[in-house]
Order: sequence, then C-alpha cells, then structure tokens
Amino acid sequence: MAIELKTKPKSPQGQNVLLGKSLQELTEWVQEQGQPAYRGKQLYQWLYEKGARSLSDISVFPKSWREEVKDYPIGRSQIHHRSIAPDKTRKYLLRLQDGLIIETVGIPTEKRLTVCVSSQVGCPMDCDFCATGKGGFTRNLAPHEIVDQVLTVQEDFQRRVSHVVFMGMGEPLLNLKAVVSAVNILNQDVGIGMRSLTISTVGLPAKIEQLARHQLQVTFAVSLHAPNQALREQLIPSAKHYPLKNLLEDCHKYVEMTKRRVTFEYILLAGVNDLPEQAQELAVQIRGFQSHVNLIPYNPISEADYKRPNSQRINAFLNILQQENIAVSVRYSRGLETDAACGQLRAAKV
Repeated sequence: MAIELKTKPKSPQGQNVLLGKSLQELTEWVQEQGQPAYRGKQLYQWLYEKGARSLSDISVFPKSWREEVKDYPIGRSQIHHRSIAPDKTRKYLLRLQDGLIIETVGIPTEKRLTVCVSSQVGCPMDCDFCATGKGGFTRNLAPHEIVDQVLTVQEDFQRRVSHVVFMGMGEPLLNLKAVVSAVNILNQDVGIGMRSLTISTVGLPAKIEQLARHQLQVTFAVSLHAPNQALREQLIPSAKHYPLKNLLEDCHKYVEMTKRRVTFEYILLAGVNDLPEQAQELAVQIRGFQSHVNLIPYNPISEADYKRPNSQRINAFLNILQQENIAVSVRYSRGLETDAACGQLRAAKV
C-alpha cells in the first residue's frame, strides 16, 4: 500500500550517538578512544541507569578525558515545554537534535508509571478523528530518539518507568525496524519487562506478519474503530487499501504465530460508531477471536466535529459486547485537560 505523505520525510540527524548502543558496542567505542574496556560498563550504566545527558556528567571518567569527549553526542533531547494535568499526567514537547518537536506523555498511578512514546514526527495516516495526522508527516524516529523519551520521563518523575505504549505520534509499523530495535533496548538495557510494552497500529498490509516474525512478547493493539469496511474507510483513509476482512485475517495469523492475543482499540464517537447494532456487528466480526476490546470514549480535538458519547451510550455498547461473550473494558484516557489524551497529540504548545 502506498501512503501519501503530506510533507517529504527528512533523514534523522545525529545517528552516530551513544544512546541505543549495547554494552559490547559501548566497550568497543571506549577502547577506540584509548580507554580501558571496563569504562564501557561504566558508560553503559550512566546512559541507561543514571540517564546521563553529556559525557562530561560521568564523574567516574578521568577529568581530562571527559574534557576531550564532552561534545560527543549522547543522543538526548531537550524538554521544550512541559504541562501537567490535574490527574498528574505530564505532557512533554521534546526538541530533537535537528530542532523538530515530538510529544511524549508520562502517565503515573500509584503502582506504575507509563510512558506513551512517539515513533514518528507527525503521522501520514490522517485518521479523521486524530490531531496528530492533521499536521502531516516529517520523518521516522531513530531508536535512540524513542528510548530517550522513556529516559526523559523517568528522570522528570524521579521514579522508574514500568510500562511503555507506542501510542504517541506516528504509525509504529511504518517505522518497524526502529521500533523493534527500541523495544529490545527498552527491555534489555533499560530493564522494562517485554510484556509491559505495547505496540499499537492502525493496520498495514504485510506489516502485522512482519511484526509477528520478531516473536516479541509485547502487547499488540490494533486500532479498529469501526465494525465494517464502509465506516472504517470514512474514519481511517488508509483502510481503503486494507479491507477489514484482510486485517482480521492478519490478526488471526498474528495470534497463531505468537500465541498472544490481540487488543482491539475502539474509539467511541457519538452517533457515528456507538449504536447498539454496531456493537452487535463488532461482536460478529471478532467472535471466537483470542482478543480483548478496549472501548475508548472520544477525546475532542478542535480540527474535528466528533463528540464523546454520554455514559449511558458507552455502557449500552459495553453491555452488548459482554452479553455476546466478548472480552471488553472501557479505557478512559488520562491527560485530557492538557491535550495529552489518546488522539490529541499534535506537538503544539498548550
């Protein structure tokens, strides 16, 4: 499927950075600089455990060497703006090395700290209800730019991140190589459990099977948002090239290949996709499927006229799916007041 981009993609700058390198690669790098091999382990710890932003910060290194390499890029972004919602959710605008801005969200609860990361600068999918796609697409993020988002939130909250969801700006499967690399770094180097990582997609031909081949023990979420092809095309332009029937077949194949269930995300839009008959239709589409449905009441954006359904309509939709023995729950997004909720990310200062 050809995706028409609103703007031409730019190549990420600063590829030759330290963040994202393995312990072995860092050890080789310090030895190339004329330092003993054990400094590789020190560098690794300061990057992934202490969140060093500059080599001059690493106090265990000799002062003379720190001065020599102080300008070598680690690969960290700068916080351009931060806003905090009443529920303590924090939205960050991060400035990358090339000056572009992305959004990241930190979502705290008593027991966990979740980071919603972006995988692209902007998004080419142009879903009708989503703010991110309204601004067009610029480029993919490199693995270190994804990992940096998690380290930034961890540093700002002064507590360890427990969960990461690839549900920020961008379509993760259009940047699959970097996303898979970032997932492995977050798991192996940052120390976040693989099953605490979630990759979300609107669905792209062949890409779901490609993801399945990596055999990642992540949570896999598919943005469905409609129970039939006609309505899905209205909400998600790319669906014209990827029929719902084919998408569900590929999801079945994903379950067979990975032995892991699929989560279906379904944003409820008042009077559009929240009718009782549409709940019945959705149940028919996914019955017998190793899956779970997340119902997400719509989070409003200024660029679209959709409305959030009231609690009565939400509960009616939920009850129908439950009566049809569909595993389902309602997920109310955090950070609504600061435009940090699902579908609201647009890299704009609030």
